[in-house]
Amino acid sequence: MTDFIHRFEPARDAGSPPLLLLHGTGGDENDLLGLGRMISPGSALLSPRGRVLEHGMPRFFRRLAEGVFDEDDVRQRALELGEFIAEAQKRYGIAAPVAVGFSNGANIVAALLLLKPDALSGAVLLRAMVPLSDPPKAELGGKHVLLLSGQADPIVPASNSARLAALLSEAGAHVDHKVLPAGHQLSQADVTLARNWIGGINAKAA
Repeated sequence: MTDFIHRFEPARDAGSPPLLLLHGTGGDENDLLGLGRMISPGSALLSPRGRVLEHGMPRFFRRLAEGVFDEDDVRQRALELGEFIAEAQKRYGIAAPVAVGFSNGANIVAALLLLKPDALSGAVLLRAMVPLSDPPKAELGGKHVLLLSGQADPIVPASNSARLAALLSEAGAHVDHKVLPAGHQLSQADVTLARNWIGGINAKAA
Protein backbone atom coordinates (compact mmCIF):
# COMPACT_ATOMS: atom_id res chain seq x y z
CA MET A 1 0.00 0.00 0.00
CA THR A 2 0.98 3.64 -0.30
CA ASP A 3 3.32 4.08 2.63
CA PHE A 4 1.10 5.30 5.46
CA ILE A 5 1.41 3.82 8.94
CA HIS A 6 -2.22 3.20 9.84
CA ARG A 7 -4.77 1.37 11.97
CA PHE A 8 -7.83 -0.42 10.63
CA GLU A 9 -10.80 -1.70 12.61
CA PRO A 10 -13.40 -3.75 10.71
CA ALA A 11 -17.05 -2.75 10.71
CA ARG A 12 -19.38 -4.17 13.33
CA ASP A 13 -22.46 -2.97 11.45
CA ALA A 14 -22.51 -3.42 7.68
CA GLY A 15 -24.98 -0.54 7.39
CA SER A 16 -22.63 2.04 8.92
CA PRO A 17 -20.32 4.02 6.61
CA PRO A 18 -16.56 3.46 6.90
CA LEU A 19 -14.77 6.39 8.52
CA LEU A 20 -11.38 7.80 7.52
CA LEU A 21 -9.88 9.41 10.66
CA LEU A 22 -7.26 12.13 10.21
CA HIS A 23 -5.48 13.54 13.26
CA GLY A 24 -4.21 17.04 14.00
CA THR A 25 -0.58 18.20 14.29
CA GLY A 26 1.38 15.97 16.64
CA GLY A 27 -1.23 13.21 16.63
CA ASP A 28 -0.97 9.73 15.20
CA GLU A 29 -3.07 6.84 13.89
CA ASN A 30 -4.46 6.14 17.37
CA ASP A 31 -5.70 9.64 18.20
CA LEU A 32 -9.19 9.65 16.68
CA LEU A 33 -10.15 5.98 17.03
CA GLY A 34 -12.11 6.75 20.21
CA LEU A 35 -13.90 9.61 18.48
CA GLY A 36 -14.74 7.36 15.54
CA ARG A 37 -16.24 4.73 17.84
CA MET A 38 -18.32 7.39 19.61
CA ILE A 39 -19.77 9.06 16.54
CA SER A 40 -20.47 5.90 14.51
CA PRO A 41 -20.14 2.79 16.72
CA GLY A 42 -20.61 0.22 13.95
CA SER A 43 -18.31 1.74 11.33
CA ALA A 44 -15.08 0.39 9.94
CA LEU A 45 -12.29 2.77 11.00
CA LEU A 46 -9.29 3.61 8.82
CA SER A 47 -6.78 5.88 10.55
CA PRO A 48 -3.46 6.82 8.89
CA ARG A 49 -0.58 8.76 10.40
CA GLY A 50 0.56 11.92 8.63
CA ARG A 51 3.88 11.46 6.80
CA VAL A 52 5.27 14.98 7.26
CA LEU A 53 7.22 15.80 10.43
CA GLU A 54 7.29 19.29 11.91
CA HIS A 55 9.74 19.39 14.83
CA GLY A 56 9.08 15.68 15.25
CA MET A 57 5.28 16.07 15.15
CA PRO A 58 3.36 14.19 12.42
CA ARG A 59 1.25 16.26 10.01
CA PHE A 60 -0.43 15.61 6.68
CA PHE A 61 1.34 18.44 4.80
CA ARG A 62 3.99 21.09 5.32
CA ARG A 63 3.28 24.63 6.41
CA LEU A 64 5.46 27.73 6.17
CA ALA A 65 4.01 29.30 9.35
CA GLU A 66 0.86 28.87 11.43
CA GLY A 67 -2.02 29.29 9.01
CA VAL A 68 0.32 29.57 6.00
CA PHE A 69 0.44 26.35 3.99
CA ASP A 70 2.97 24.99 1.49
CA GLU A 71 0.31 24.66 -1.19
CA ASP A 72 2.40 22.58 -3.60
CA ASP A 73 2.87 20.10 -0.76
CA VAL A 74 -0.84 20.24 0.09
CA ARG A 75 -1.69 19.19 -3.47
CA GLN A 76 0.90 16.40 -3.58
CA ARG A 77 -0.04 15.01 -0.16
CA ALA A 78 -3.77 15.11 -0.89
CA LEU A 79 -3.26 13.02 -4.03
CA GLU A 80 -1.06 10.56 -2.09
CA LEU A 81 -3.81 10.26 0.52
CA GLY A 82 -6.33 9.64 -2.24
CA GLU A 83 -4.17 6.77 -3.53
CA PHE A 84 -3.94 5.32 -0.01
CA ILE A 85 -7.74 5.44 0.35
CA ALA A 86 -8.25 3.66 -3.00
CA GLU A 87 -5.77 0.94 -2.03
CA ALA A 88 -7.33 0.55 1.42
CA GLN A 89 -10.78 0.15 -0.13
CA LYS A 90 -9.50 -2.81 -2.14
CA ARG A 91 -7.47 -4.31 0.69
CA TYR A 92 -10.16 -4.07 3.35
CA GLY A 93 -13.26 -4.31 1.15
CA ILE A 94 -14.77 -0.98 2.20
CA ALA A 95 -16.71 1.68 0.32
CA ALA A 96 -15.53 5.25 -0.15
CA PRO A 97 -15.30 6.53 3.44
CA VAL A 98 -16.69 9.52 5.26
CA ALA A 99 -13.61 11.48 6.34
CA VAL A 100 -13.45 12.82 9.89
CA GLY A 101 -10.56 15.27 10.22
CA PHE A 102 -9.41 17.50 13.05
CA SER A 103 -7.31 20.65 12.48
CA ASN A 104 -4.47 19.68 10.11
CA GLY A 105 -6.36 16.48 9.34
CA ALA A 106 -9.49 18.49 8.49
CA ASN A 107 -7.45 20.74 6.20
CA ILE A 108 -6.12 17.81 4.16
CA VAL A 109 -9.70 16.49 3.92
CA ALA A 110 -10.84 19.85 2.55
CA ALA A 111 -8.01 19.69 0.01
CA LEU A 112 -8.98 16.12 -0.91
CA LEU A 113 -12.60 17.18 -1.49
CA LEU A 114 -11.38 19.84 -3.93
CA LEU A 115 -8.66 17.80 -5.66
CA LYS A 116 -9.94 14.20 -5.64
CA PRO A 117 -13.59 14.31 -4.58
CA ASP A 118 -14.37 10.72 -5.60
CA ALA A 119 -12.09 9.47 -2.81
CA LEU A 120 -14.69 10.36 -0.17
CA SER A 121 -18.42 9.90 0.26
CA GLY A 122 -18.66 12.84 2.69
CA ALA A 123 -16.75 14.62 5.42
CA VAL A 124 -16.80 15.92 8.97
CA LEU A 125 -14.41 18.88 9.18
CA LEU A 126 -13.44 19.84 12.71
CA ARG A 127 -11.72 23.28 12.91
CA ALA A 128 -10.84 23.37 9.22
CA MET A 129 -9.38 26.19 7.12
CA VAL A 130 -9.36 26.91 3.38
CA PRO A 131 -6.45 24.71 2.21
CA LEU A 132 -5.68 26.32 -1.16
CA SER A 133 -5.65 29.99 -2.16
CA ASP A 134 -6.44 29.08 -5.79
CA PRO A 135 -8.51 25.90 -5.58
CA PRO A 136 -9.47 23.93 -8.67
CA LYS A 137 -13.03 23.92 -9.92
CA ALA A 138 -14.39 20.89 -8.08
CA GLU A 139 -17.65 19.01 -8.62
CA LEU A 140 -18.84 17.63 -5.30
CA GLY A 141 -22.13 16.31 -6.65
CA GLY A 142 -24.23 16.73 -3.53
CA LYS A 143 -21.75 15.19 -1.07
CA HIS A 144 -22.66 15.94 2.55
CA VAL A 145 -20.15 17.92 4.62
CA LEU A 146 -20.39 18.90 8.28
CA LEU A 147 -18.12 21.83 9.19
CA LEU A 148 -17.76 22.55 12.91
CA SER A 149 -15.91 25.73 13.85
CA GLY A 150 -14.99 27.26 17.21
CA GLN A 151 -16.23 30.76 17.94
CA ALA A 152 -13.13 31.44 20.07
CA ASP A 153 -10.68 29.52 17.86
CA PRO A 154 -7.33 31.40 17.96
CA ILE A 155 -6.04 29.54 14.87
CA VAL A 156 -8.96 29.58 12.41
CA PRO A 157 -10.53 33.02 11.78
CA ALA A 158 -14.31 33.00 11.45
CA SER A 159 -14.02 34.56 8.00
CA ASN A 160 -11.81 31.68 6.85
CA SER A 161 -14.16 28.90 7.94
CA ALA A 162 -17.09 30.78 6.41
CA ARG A 163 -15.14 31.03 3.14
CA LEU A 164 -14.48 27.27 3.23
CA ALA A 165 -18.20 26.58 3.71
CA ALA A 166 -19.00 28.82 0.75
CA LEU A 167 -16.30 27.24 -1.42
CA LEU A 168 -17.58 23.71 -0.79
CA SER A 169 -21.21 24.79 -1.29
CA GLU A 170 -20.35 26.43 -4.60
CA ALA A 171 -18.74 23.14 -5.68
CA GLY A 172 -22.07 21.39 -5.10
CA ALA A 173 -21.70 19.98 -1.59
CA HIS A 174 -24.51 20.05 0.98
CA VAL A 175 -22.67 21.91 3.73
CA ASP A 176 -23.92 22.12 7.32
CA HIS A 177 -21.71 24.75 9.00
CA LYS A 178 -22.08 25.27 12.72
CA VAL A 179 -20.07 27.67 14.91
CA LEU A 180 -19.74 26.36 18.46
CA PRO A 181 -18.94 28.22 21.70
CA ALA A 182 -15.48 26.62 21.75
CA GLY A 183 -11.83 27.21 20.88
CA HIS A 184 -9.64 25.05 18.67
CA GLN A 185 -9.96 21.95 20.84
CA LEU A 186 -12.90 19.61 20.47
CA SER A 187 -15.88 19.65 22.83
CA GLN A 188 -18.71 17.31 23.69
CA ALA A 189 -20.87 19.35 21.32
CA ASP A 190 -18.61 18.29 18.42
CA VAL A 191 -19.12 14.62 19.33
CA THR A 192 -22.89 14.97 19.65
CA LEU A 193 -23.31 16.95 16.43
CA ALA A 194 -21.07 14.60 14.44
CA ARG A 195 -22.89 11.53 15.76
CA ASN A 196 -26.30 12.98 14.93
CA TRP A 197 -25.12 14.11 11.49
CA ILE A 198 -23.75 10.67 10.57
CA GLY A 199 -26.97 9.12 11.86
CA GLY A 200 -28.91 11.45 9.59
CA ILE A 201 -26.76 10.55 6.58
CA ASN A 202 -27.34 6.85 7.32
CA ALA A 203 -31.09 7.40 7.48
CA LYS A 204 -31.10 9.21 4.13
CA ALA A 205 -29.01 6.47 2.53
CA ALA A 206 -31.38 3.79 3.81
